[in-house]
Amino acid sequence: MNAPLDVSLFPRAAKPLTSYRKYWAARFGTAPFLPMSRAEMEQLGWDSCDIILVTGDAYVDHPSFGMAVIGRVLEAQGFRVGIIAQPDWQSADPFKVLGKPNLFWGVTAGNMDSMINRYTADRKIRSDDAYTPGDVGGKRPDRAAIVYSQRCREAYPEVPIVLGGIEGSLRRIAHYDYWSDKVRRSIVVDSKCDLLLYGNAERALVEVAHRIAAREPVQSITDVRGTAFVQRHSPEGWFEIDSTEVDTPGHIEEHINPYQTTSEQAAAQGQSCSKEEGGAAPVLPAIQPLTFMANPALMGKGNIKRLPRDRCVIRLPSYEQVKSDAVLYAHANRVLHLETNPGNARALVQAHGEGTTARDVWINPPPIPLTTAEMDVVFGLPYARSPHPAYADENGSHDGATKIPAWEMIRFSVNIMRGCFGGCTFCSITEHEGRIIQSRSEDSVIQEIEDIRDKVTGFTGVISDLGGPTANMYRIGCKSPEIEAACRKPSCVYPGICQNLNTDHSALIHMYRRARALKGVKKILIGSGLRYDLAVKSPEYVKELVQHHVGGYLKIAPEHTEGGPLSKMMKPGIGSYDKFKQMFEKFSAEAGKKQYLIPYFIAAHPGTSDEDMMNLALWLKKNGFRADQVQTFYPSPMATATTMYHSGLNPLKGIHRDERGEKVDIVRGEKRRRLHKAFLRYHDPNNWPLLREALKAMGRADLIGNGKQHLIPTFQPLTDGGYQSARRKNSTPSAAKPAAKTPVKGRLLTQHTGLPPRETGSAKAKPARKPR
Repeated sequence: MNAPLDVSLFPRAAKPLTSYRKYWAARFGTAPFLPMSRAEMEQLGWDSCDIILVTGDAYVDHPSFGMAVIGRVLEAQGFRVGIIAQPDWQSADPFKVLGKPNLFWGVTAGNMDSMINRYTADRKIRSDDAYTPGDVGGKRPDRAAIVYSQRCREAYPEVPIVLGGIEGSLRRIAHYDYWSDKVRRSIVVDSKCDLLLYGNAERALVEVAHRIAAREPVQSITDVRGTAFVQRHSPEGWFEIDSTEVDTPGHIEEHINPYQTTSEQAAAQGQSCSKEEGGAAPVLPAIQPLTFMANPALMGKGNIKRLPRDRCVIRLPSYEQVKSDAVLYAHANRVLHLETNPGNARALVQAHGEGTTARDVWINPPPIPLTTAEMDVVFGLPYARSPHPAYADENGSHDGATKIPAWEMIRFSVNIMRGCFGGCTFCSITEHEGRIIQSRSEDSVIQEIEDIRDKVTGFTGVISDLGGPTANMYRIGCKSPEIEAACRKPSCVYPGICQNLNTDHSALIHMYRRARALKGVKKILIGSGLRYDLAVKSPEYVKELVQHHVGGYLKIAPEHTEGGPLSKMMKPGIGSYDKFKQMFEKFSAEAGKKQYLIPYFIAAHPGTSDEDMMNLALWLKKNGFRADQVQTFYPSPMATATTMYHSGLNPLKGIHRDERGEKVDIVRGEKRRRLHKAFLRYHDPNNWPLLREALKAMGRADLIGNGKQHLIPTFQPLTDGGYQSARRKNSTPSAAKPAAKTPVKGRLLTQHTGLPPRETGSAKAKPARKPR
């Protein structure tokens, strides 16, 4: 079992959340729900709110909803906190409903980036929103964090605006925006907020709140970790490092060895110094002087002094530079990812504007992770664990038109940890929550399960999930805290599991067993994504999971079968899946259970060729999988895979302008993206015409036919259930939906309907585990 997180190993020891003297308004006590109206404020005896939170989600007082956590954490510090949820953004009036906040606004777009929430991977507007009563779409604006900040400023111009949440977190520097297909400025500039808090923000927010309450101007709060802000002048006492000195993006001329003879230098370049056949001797470049660097072993000793890391800031290429130069954009993104470990990260600065309008976006190092004791405090606050009564119908129910799907999904689930050290390039969890796992204590988790059992209406004895960003990283981390604080690797499990990573699952196994033994608990299911390459290191864990915590189906995400796309995703090879599958089937058989693995795959990810998708389709058919719903790559802000998509370069291998830079095959255009998705759904007759055309163009017409060895059939179904030859004219199927069961060669092709929801053409994550 891992030891508790030792924050003393990080620069500038973190101040515990519980060490602050409570604000005077703590005398009002705890609110059953944070107020959303003046009437509720009056019932609590409040004449005003100290802090007003504005969110794009419906207010659900549950620890899986970011605003509920932030609101309760601030309330525990003694502040009066109100919530304005999903306000009408057409004017500033709805933002005045609770009056003027005494200290500041807290603004977030919600548990998801508003653009991902509103649009599919094909940039089509969604008709639904899982965070809205009745699953109704359109209750939040595009780029909600910017719009809400503007309305807050209009409502009360003098009140500071503190921006947070996933949308602010992933847009803290100049970033590629998939929906406008261009590089946008930092959201700090566009929103005109006074302070941005990125990542899990409890520690930073509590410090900022107390400092503003102590009458400290928000403009002077520039030393809090996990914050970003705009400033026009660099502060004194800082050492500025050009980012190209950290990670050089471009061709570098090799230094000539001064100890080589002229002949040796010529030979190294494939030339000769001798005059042959009357030719002139080649002109050799001048010998360049060497710059001698201090021995790293002597740094900090004698007269050689190491630059103080906590006073160093790395200057990234400006917004104007990365906007016009994709190579510099990839370089800036790579450097940002190198500076994400709170143990060694340095501050970053990026200029926006030129001349008299120039200003810097300053990004402080990431926040210090919460300790286990602090995690217990945060999750042990008095959440009502239900939507605000304002969403209930006349019977006090949250069903039908008032039902909030995101709450329904996590209603009986428990979050046991934060963070992820997987480093998947298409995912934003690591960029937001960090690589260091922050775990709750077992007692805290068990207490929450008992609270659900005893207090939550409708509990049937089944806990739907004990998890987090991943199912099985609880209390797993580096064997050496010192190495962890110094590490700069983007992943602890790619290309293989790091030798310094502790893979002991015993703490998680013990928790599972204790939880399922609780009186009144019939079943503990695991609904979070499983890191199966980590799980196979602990057969005892796999056995416990398979035999007691699988409800017939277990979701895992190999994402692909081919090495090309997997290397760009930083995902393990399909061999790890095969090994886990063997263990899964073995332990299922031992328990006398018939259970199934449901693998998830991504189409159109950077680095994926048409042949890769064809091979994946063949693998799916060979293994009997028919995906009912599939995921197309969705370039989310700041993700490494998004940088690949925009620049066509692989930041994982270093950024270079010459041939040393690895080029990445980018799947662009509607037709090619549809083709990659069609390969995942090779069994759908609607996709057969497109697949036939592609297979012929690829020289793989041998995969078209009516035998078991073929991927798709020669014949195309008619709308009446009959068939026509694919070689006949007008062979394209009608726009009508195909029957759920289509007879082919005298048998039934039945689409699998048991697959857990994963939207077609969407990367929309399940609400329960979307980071704040």
